[in-house]
Amino acid sequence: MILDSLENIKAYEAMNPNFVKAIEFIQNTDLAALPLGRNEVCGDLVFANVMEVGPRSKEEAPIEIHRKYIDIQIPLTADEVMGYIAKNELPEREYDEAGDASLYPLGMLATDYVNVKRGMFTMFFPQDGHAPAVTPVKLRKVIVKVAI
Repeated sequence: MILDSLENIKAYEAMNPNFVKAIEFIQNTDLAALPLGRNEVCGDLVFANVMEVGPRSKEEAPIEIHRKYIDIQIPLTADEVMGYIAKNELPEREYDEAGDASLYPLGMLATDYVNVKRGMFTMFFPQDGHAPAVTPVKLRKVIVKVAI
């Protein structure tokens, strides 16, 4: 997991060949103006999901893990708390290939939580269980999905 300011995002470009397109999109797009749902960037290699979530407590935020995509999560309208737990601390769980997700039961809590302020982002990799969208208010966010 990475937590950083959007002003530093270019420093991560070399980590994955698809990050170049993803970071270019993030830096050159008015993210707040994107419509809800899937927004195309570079086919299935990079795309952005815009959603509105919350309010939601830690107990209402399911832990999820992805195998094919790295998430770059960016809160747009309010701060967001995101849970983290290492994949090796989780039991095996059924994997939904179409949705690229293993979801864990509600009420199962992450081991750590971070406050992601507007102007910041997180990156979650396949080894990172995450429970996003813990927020006392409804918020809009973008998740840029980057193929591994």
